[in-house]
Amino acid sequence: MKSLNEDIKTGQFKQVYLLYGEEAYLKKQYKDRLTRAMLPEGDTMNYAYYEGKGIDGAELIDLAETMPFFAERRLIVVENSGFFKSAEPQLADYMKELPETACFLFVEQEVDKRSRMFKAVKTVGRAVELGRQDEKTLLYWIAGHLKREGRQITERSARHLVEQVGTDMENLSREMEKLIAYTMGRTEITGQDIDDICTVQITNQIFDMVEAVARKEQKKALEYYYDLLALKEPPMRILYLLSRQFRLLLEVKELMKTGADKAKIASVAKLHPFVAGKYMQQCRNFTTRELREAMEEAAELEEAVKTGRLGDRMSVEIYILERSRRTAPGGEDKK
Repeated sequence: MKSLNEDIKTGQFKQVYLLYGEEAYLKKQYKDRLTRAMLPEGDTMNYAYYEGKGIDGAELIDLAETMPFFAERRLIVVENSGFFKSAEPQLADYMKELPETACFLFVEQEVDKRSRMFKAVKTVGRAVELGRQDEKTLLYWIAGHLKREGRQITERSARHLVEQVGTDMENLSREMEKLIAYTMGRTEITGQDIDDICTVQITNQIFDMVEAVARKEQKKALEYYYDLLALKEPPMRILYLLSRQFRLLLEVKELMKTGADKAKIASVAKLHPFVAGKYMQQCRNFTTRELREAMEEAAELEEAVKTGRLGDRMSVEIYILERSRRTAPGGEDKK
């Protein structure tokens, strides 16, 4: 990101950019910033946008060969093309022959770094991965975003915001806009403001439900379940998410036994580092046997619902009651 910011600041642009990775918010932000920096506002004559699979590479080459209309450059934006996963030799070779008046901006979800297109962009332009941000970066970004809007937030409250709404920056941005409007006339955003106005992600509610199960708090665990039902979440989806949570906890627990640190666990289990830390704490509340039993019981109840032996709502109630009633088998610690 530092290189992109420097290019935008100095106005010294590469002819080809590739933005890729999981963080959609950052990709959109930098796509828009580069577009505004490379073309005068309102210049639609020298801007072209293509999206999706099936884009004709030859058409892009023809467009790049066309001189810009009373401007320094023509910008061609190509999004989610799949060019960096499948062979596109003609376009890859053309990247080395681009006229000075043509610029390409590719935005992709996934890339194959062994592909000819990726190597071509790396040779003549700039390929930047915009992935999930770590906890420190997210908290810094939240504080900076709110400060620009005349708001203040403590590190504790910022952490609470992430815990409640998740680590997706697009979602966090929307929730911060709600908080800014909600606190009109005040400068500080508190944890209570977050609880009052922000939408809690279902995955976080599932996490809290599992936490209540671990503490054997049946009533609280059921309250989380009924809250989700009130939000029109189907019981079998809730059961699936509970089972998925136990599966992830088991995976994290097994990785911890090998001595893996948080970064390694986040990478292998495909979790945000912030979330991986929470899972590392939560899995200590369960034995390996408990986690395996939780997954097996979920599969059995799903089968019972599919065969008509149990109703879907009742099956999840039974699951929560059983999991929060049981104690760890004697002799097995929770490490």
